[in-house]
Amino acid sequence: MSVFADEALSDDKFLMGRLRLLQPVRGYRAATDPVLLAAACPAVAGQRVLDLGCGAGAAALCLAARVPGVVLAGLEVQPEYADLARRNAARNAVAMEVVEGDLAAMPRVLRRGFDHVIANPPYYAAGGSPSPVAARDRALRVGTPISDWVAAAAQRLEPGGLLTMIFATPCLPEALAALAPKMGSAEVLPLEPRAGRAPPRVILRARKGGRAAFRLLAPFTLHAGAAHGGDREDYTAAANAVLRNGEDLSAAFR
Repeated sequence: MSVFADEALSDDKFLMGRLRLLQPVRGYRAATDPVLLAAACPAVAGQRVLDLGCGAGAAALCLAARVPGVVLAGLEVQPEYADLARRNAARNAVAMEVVEGDLAAMPRVLRRGFDHVIANPPYYAAGGSPSPVAARDRALRVGTPISDWVAAAAQRLEPGGLLTMIFATPCLPEALAALAPKMGSAEVLPLEPRAGRAPPRVILRARKGGRAAFRLLAPFTLHAGAAHGGDREDYTAAANAVLRNGEDLSAAFR
């Protein structure tokens, strides 16, 4: 099995050090997206959560740091990242089943019902100049349509189960169109970098069998002020509570 050498990894703090993740020095490195994704998932202890495309485990493990007792599983197509997810789960004392495979051909071990499915799919368009690091390019660039991610999640969810995804705003029409007929009660939370700026990313939540009306929520603002004022971080108080203190995004979905 392909794995990262120890010297090719960094040891990074998330959630003010409550979580420590090994990540490749060169390759895909988790930033704010998986933390926001975990914060948007309203799982409770005892519920089963599947992370599609779990990478090194950042989103699932951030969720476990906030909600001890969730039952975690992850699917990852790149063996070296699947290995990292297992290592990261173990070093943070979190039980997580990580399965190598492609969501287009779901491994049999994951063909069971989950209360939640979370996903941070690649959203850079195909084409253009690829990253010189193949694993990073595969983690970021669209290879499987967003609609396929939605369909795979719908098949894995129990009736009433919730899908939570984060992706680039241009992917939203395709994702919404893919919800019917199994998924409904869609809610979209735009993530604006600063107040009044166009949101480059959104969080989508939808429920299997849901029938409630579509909701477009007020944007969640990540940074304070009209422009970056220096080397210091300038997160809003709400964003800091999520990204640093591990709080959830429940208030943003009310």
